[in-house]
Amino acid sequence: MSVLKKFMRYYKPYRGIFFLDMFCALVLSLIDLAFPQILNILTDEVFTDTTGNITRVVVYVGAGLLVMYAVRYVCEYYITSWGHAMGARMESDMRQDLFDHYQRLSFSYYDRNNTGEMMSKLISDLFDIAELAHHGPENIFISVLKIIGSFALLMMINVRMTLILLCVTTVMVVFSFRKNIKMRRTFLDNRRKIAKVNSRLQDTLSGIRVVQSFANESLEQEKFSKSNIEFLDSKIESYKVMGSFHAGNGFFQGLLYTVVLVSGGYFIAKGSLKADDLAIYALYIGIFLNPLNVLINFTEQFQKGYSGFVRFLEVIETEPEIVDKKNAVELTDVKGDITFENVSFQYKDDAEVLNSISIDIKAGKTVALVGPSGGGKTTLCSLIPRFYDVTAGAVKVDGIDVRDVTLKSLRKAIGIVQQDVYIFDGSIRDNIAYGKPGATDEEIIEAAKNADIHDFIMSLEDGYNSHVGERGTRLSGGQKQRIAIARVFLKDPKILILDEATSALDNESERHIQASLDRLSKNRTTIVIAHRLSTIRNADEILVISNNSVQEQGTHEELLKRNGLYAKYYNMQFEGLDEIIM
Repeated sequence: MSVLKKFMRYYKPYRGIFFLDMFCALVLSLIDLAFPQILNILTDEVFTDTTGNITRVVVYVGAGLLVMYAVRYVCEYYITSWGHAMGARMESDMRQDLFDHYQRLSFSYYDRNNTGEMMSKLISDLFDIAELAHHGPENIFISVLKIIGSFALLMMINVRMTLILLCVTTVMVVFSFRKNIKMRRTFLDNRRKIAKVNSRLQDTLSGIRVVQSFANESLEQEKFSKSNIEFLDSKIESYKVMGSFHAGNGFFQGLLYTVVLVSGGYFIAKGSLKADDLAIYALYIGIFLNPLNVLINFTEQFQKGYSGFVRFLEVIETEPEIVDKKNAVELTDVKGDITFENVSFQYKDDAEVLNSISIDIKAGKTVALVGPSGGGKTTLCSLIPRFYDVTAGAVKVDGIDVRDVTLKSLRKAIGIVQQDVYIFDGSIRDNIAYGKPGATDEEIIEAAKNADIHDFIMSLEDGYNSHVGERGTRLSGGQKQRIAIARVFLKDPKILILDEATSALDNESERHIQASLDRLSKNRTTIVIAHRLSTIRNADEILVISNNSVQEQGTHEELLKRNGLYAKYYNMQFEGLDEIIM
């Protein structure tokens, strides 16, 4: 019932369409129930008339039936068109809610879940939910009306025969209910297995260049085949359950007709039923069985939609771990002072990454973080924009705990340039403007010039409107990096985080981009995660992070004089061995 209430909330904006749809369903049901009754009246009172009025009555009845079925046409058109449109709108609302919630979920959720499975919930699951949203209430309403109406009319014709019919129908319902439970399990398993197929597909296609560069197409085919076969096995199992379900119900329907024929013949022989009444009874049996068939078929649709909605709720009801406090304030007039006060952090169900780290970074200063991979440098920087929250201690910006300010205002004050740059599918203009939606052409061009990418852009046939391809496949690594830098120039943050922004580039590209980064860092508080120590010699302070804590702290010259970890790393790089220790 809890799931049903949550599902019903999506009908609220479309109550007018919904109630009119139900009204049309009511009219349609009454018209379908009326025909056998009209035939019964004509048989008993008109067709036996010997006064010659049959022709005139039939003309009037025919005209009435014509009007009746014209009304039925209008009702069925509305149910099929506007009813489906209502389901599509509800699907759209759910999809938007799910997408919006994905945007709110914290990094930790994406650490634990696969993109392909998330896409499956956004697309295929919601399609079945939409079909349920439209057909569910309508099918139930029409079927219940027809079953009750036809049952009442059957009772009027012959009570004893109808009670026998009710006994067979009860057994049929019990059978359907038991099979329905098995179908629910199999359809939920279908959902999980197709999500794994989508996950495997997304993973392989995203990494197709790596796959082909290693000539591992056969390996990926084998992995996809495994997921595909698991889904196939699940589907076959569901079809077996559906097969026994539909075949069993088909048997019971045949049994109903058999019972009607045998019992009807018995009652005619006993004189308690007229042959004409048996013919009318058979017509109502058809009306009685049709909604039963609809309900039986609906159970399959219901289980698909229900299992999809349950998976939808699993995401919607996942609370983001990083949210604004109720009394969170806007971070304004940012200067850029950053303080780490006894900060500790660990990921869920994992070892501690940072332990009691205290750092004070003054506004406008440049601080470099160095140390072995996995030492916690990127994690430390991720605590400033609250991609993760500290386990203990506090991170402060301008003396204010980052947990006391709104996420939007905090993250607007921070610009990040990473080693793995993400370029959106679209134009160069769109990608640069991502740093400031609504930026003017002049602002975009100025940012590109500061990032030393303007001349390259103008050399392209379409200039700033040039298409970059998915993930920027039409651009080199250095070009993507400079577009990312232009994006941050346009954002103009007071705090800048450079996460190994040049480590994947060749020496020439590095020199160009380093010059852009130097311009970008001017008058900003800058934290640099460095791989090549030669790029951070001029940092105001260097922190060596190893074994979850700050091991050394000082300027380049001071740390070299100490002849500690930093000096060791620096000398190893000088000897060309940086790949061993970084």
